[in-house]
Amino acid sequence: MTTTAESTSTTVDQRAAGVAPNLARRAGFFRDVASIAARSLRQARREPETLFPPIFVPVFFFMILVGSLEDTFGHTGLNDFRAFQLPVSVVLAVTGLTRAPSVVTDITTGYFERLLLSPVNRMALLLGMMVADAAIVVALCVPVLVMGAIVGVEFVTGFVGILAFVVFATAWSIAYVGILYAVALRSANPTVTSQTFLLYFPFVFLSTTMVPREAMKGWLSTVAGFNPLTYVYAALRSLITEGWSGPDLLKGVVAIVIVGACTHTLAYAALRGRVSRSRP
Repeated sequence: MTTTAESTSTTVDQRAAGVAPNLARRAGFFRDVASIAARSLRQARREPETLFPPIFVPVFFFMILVGSLEDTFGHTGLNDFRAFQLPVSVVLAVTGLTRAPSVVTDITTGYFERLLLSPVNRMALLLGMMVADAAIVVALCVPVLVMGAIVGVEFVTGFVGILAFVVFATAWSIAYVGILYAVALRSANPTVTSQTFLLYFPFVFLSTTMVPREAMKGWLSTVAGFNPLTYVYAALRSLITEGWSGPDLLKGVVAIVIVGACTHTLAYAALRGRVSRSRP
């Protein structure tokens, strides 16, 4: 009681002196990011069913594509076509894997507004969830790479190449999810957010997902040349079969940076709009 009375007295004295009372201290940007990321990871751990499709779907497509097309496009060797398709499985597993739907839940339940009443850094609200997304992506890359090793896919770049492969896949995933966070923050609608995955279909089917670009003809080859995922695939595949190919890796980095710059600009603009609308 005495402590409470002294605290109240101090607050009154501060206000009388024209000084804002110290009701809460900022924890710091990185501490805020870590706190938001930890909360998102705890939520993901309580929802394991959300992680099953990202593992099952790419494994299923890998088996179907290799089983049906290996004899047609695997003329350069048994492992080559499997190595060609392994990046597809990883990209399918990690693209769109995000905690963006939880943003909608936070907004509709009022938790997001309560967060804004705290001294948490506003950018950390979004970046923290993306850090959690990156951690989940890295974890999901492991079973897909293990599957590749089981069927005989070997990295000519060795263990360092595997690490670079995971970094590339994670970077692509984080670059892409910006659009999902933008939709979630802008709409606060679970249906609209869940349907945003449809935006990924042009990336998948208008790129080198199924066959090499050399096997494409006409307009499809032209469109694939403008598709950033084509260059992400090329970078990932080069780490498996070609070695440290500077041009392929550089083009992959540029493609990821361009996509990330566009989607994250939209995401942070949506965050600013949501914060301004949520102010009392």
